[in-house]
Amino acid sequence: MRILLLGGIGEALQLARRLACRHELTYSLAGRVRPRADLPYVVRVGGFGGVEGLRDFLRRNNIELLLDVTHPYAAQISRHAVLAAKQAHIPVWAYRRPPWQPEAEDNWQPFRDWSELRIALAAFSRPLFTIGLEPLRHSHEIPPDQHWLVRCLETQPEPSPRLTVLNATGPFGLEEELHLLRHWQVDVLISKNSGGKAVAAKLQAARVQGIPVLMWQRPELPAADEEFDAVEVIAGRLGC
Repeated sequence: MRILLLGGIGEALQLARRLACRHELTYSLAGRVRPRADLPYVVRVGGFGGVEGLRDFLRRNNIELLLDVTHPYAAQISRHAVLAAKQAHIPVWAYRRPPWQPEAEDNWQPFRDWSELRIALAAFSRPLFTIGLEPLRHSHEIPPDQHWLVRCLETQPEPSPRLTVLNATGPFGLEEELHLLRHWQVDVLISKNSGGKAVAAKLQAARVQGIPVLMWQRPELPAADEEFDAVEVIAGRLGC
């Protein structure tokens, strides 16, 4: 079967390796992700040009199944996948990674957008952001009584005495996260509810330290033809 897999997360790589043994697989990555050189299948890097571009790619390459195994917050590509697959008259299956659930000792406060987050941040002085590059777009808004610590992929922001950027990617261990919180005297953690194990230790560290978590709520994703909460099930359905 000719399959296009929209990836970029660890589970996508895991699934791609299993499918490559018996399917003709193309693995698609966003342009900001660096592909590995040892992958046993075709790797495509970059965007498609919207819904129409993705639809045309599916038709031009005779794709028979589209797999959406993207990040839970990559709502745009998930929407494009459903629309393009419908226009190309092929099925789209989606992996929906289960979200994290708070434990009894956790203090999670939900927010939906930057406006809500900015209001919630007023009560704190040393936040740690783990939500990507978005805080850097608002670095000019940092109040005089706050210092922002932003952990994200490699980037070079404008220098600011009230901003520190840590270029790092997971997985992170509990002791590593505890040291980070203590060293930087973090008093609030800002996180996406990404799910998975790679960066979950930050939530455990916040729990140990008694630090509240401002949790960015997940975007609503479109319904795929079939949805799965484990990539092993997808592999099994495809005989791998």
